[in-house]
Amino acid sequence: MKKNKLYITGLMLTALIGAGCTKLDEHVYDKVDASGFLTRRDDVIRDFLRPFEHGYWSIQGNDVYAVGENSTDEIGTYNRQGDWQDGGYYQRMHYHTWTVNDGFTSGAWTNFYQGIVLSTNSLQDMENIADPAKLSVTPEELADFKSELRTLRAWFYLRAFDFYRNIEIITDVKSSTQGKPQSTPQETFAFIEKELTEAIPGLPTRDQLGANGTGRWTKAGAAALLARLYLNAKVYIGTEKFAECETVCRDIISGKYGAYQLDTRWDAPFDYTNKNGNSEVIYGFPGTLARTHWQYDGGMFWWGMTYDAGPLYMGFTDFGQANPRFALQPGRDVDSVEYTHQLGKPFVKFQKYPDDLRLKKYKNLGNSTREGMFLFGYLPFTRSVNGNAVQDTVRGNKGPYPLFIRDQVGYFLGAKPGTKIADKESNMNHADHNSGVFLIKYPVYPTPDPNRITSAYAEVRLSEIYYTLAECSYRKGDKAGAAQLLNQVRRRNYPAGSPSLYTPDGAQLNDQEMLDEWGREFIGENRRRTDLIRWGVFNTGTWWDKKPDGDKHTEIFPIGRDVLNVNPQLKQNPGY
Repeated sequence: MKKNKLYITGLMLTALIGAGCTKLDEHVYDKVDASGFLTRRDDVIRDFLRPFEHGYWSIQGNDVYAVGENSTDEIGTYNRQGDWQDGGYYQRMHYHTWTVNDGFTSGAWTNFYQGIVLSTNSLQDMENIADPAKLSVTPEELADFKSELRTLRAWFYLRAFDFYRNIEIITDVKSSTQGKPQSTPQETFAFIEKELTEAIPGLPTRDQLGANGTGRWTKAGAAALLARLYLNAKVYIGTEKFAECETVCRDIISGKYGAYQLDTRWDAPFDYTNKNGNSEVIYGFPGTLARTHWQYDGGMFWWGMTYDAGPLYMGFTDFGQANPRFALQPGRDVDSVEYTHQLGKPFVKFQKYPDDLRLKKYKNLGNSTREGMFLFGYLPFTRSVNGNAVQDTVRGNKGPYPLFIRDQVGYFLGAKPGTKIADKESNMNHADHNSGVFLIKYPVYPTPDPNRITSAYAEVRLSEIYYTLAECSYRKGDKAGAAQLLNQVRRRNYPAGSPSLYTPDGAQLNDQEMLDEWGREFIGENRRRTDLIRWGVFNTGTWWDKKPDGDKHTEIFPIGRDVLNVNPQLKQNPGY
């Protein structure tokens, strides 16, 4: 193998500043001599897989998930009587008043560029293998590894591009020791497009990978990223690419990149069965209770419920208490009157179609099954008192009263449901522990259940391709085609023969309904900000207590001060 040295200075520090990828036992050295590193097959496999580990963490690390959701009309992190006030950090996310000193502005850059550097390092290691047979690796495997690493790196780049827009392109971490100036959005778009189109031929299909396919990039996975790039091209580079997007989506659905089919249950894409070869999940990070399970971390869904919901209501005691960091934004004021604005109100948007199976209160049914996707109302449980079973209900940490979780934000305290309260204030800084419906996207099965916390994180699923193609159809005036595509996914959300399906002519579809439907299907999956921007309402829209921004500069985030200090060639994004 060709001798290479990895210098962790300048360029590398740009990616590695800050807290980084915690809990991964990563050691950073000034100089790493790789000349004797890859000496056997196991070394190659470990080198190949290392960036994927960071990729899984990165879905929520350094507040990427928190700001992605809090800046939209879906989810909020409320100041609950002092809990989660955090110096106004989450309020600034919500009101789009963030500054270059807010932690996520440097943290997200670190998150993405750690992945880019790790992927590039492993890719260069693979490219320097002159004789794979000496390492018990076939040429086909080596080609696959290179293509997957290029795809993984493109995924990191696409996310950084969406987040900051003006980013640096790094393709060498072995000999280059300096950071680079930012590329133009057009250059970055072309780079990501080229990486994906060139990677696809060398990638496997899911059928070829078989049972080991979860967590591996495939032809369909790379094509799906290409569809994401094209769908948002007008935002990214000012040029529409809906025709190109449509072609890619049709190819995926037709099976050009491998055989996939939609799940027939609404919860199946998020259940423990989503790791098998029949799932609609095109790309997922495999999770287990005993090892990594980042969507169940405090950075995402585990802290998306009230304190005792996990151990008391759901019977899941492995993690202790949860924490109400994330809840849905309210659809109604403190008097239960629906807000008049069109955006936001996520729970109300679900209630528009009242027979939606997802609207049921979350409940574990036994044998690794559940119903419902939300926590609301009282959360009853049975406790033992002197050997006797006593019925009780979950309470908060601010008083002895039982919690009644509602689609409202305010100081309800111990008020009974339907009782009018005198305090009419409702905003990010005025919430109690009754405030806000909770989203339970991934199941929280009880502690004896062997399938608890074992779902893969569904980063790309076939439903996204259907919705993307539907949007392409809608934008060219084909409402009937859009409705037909959306209904293919939506029908699993309703009973047979439901009137909630769109009519064949798509008459119910307009811009707002299309955006609402994106929100219903992908709620909590950290794509809402991108969708709001693409539909032109992220800056101009009103939701709950959020008023329109003064201009469009908040469509992208500022580059954190720490990042700018490391690489003086970087220029701050406009408006900051």
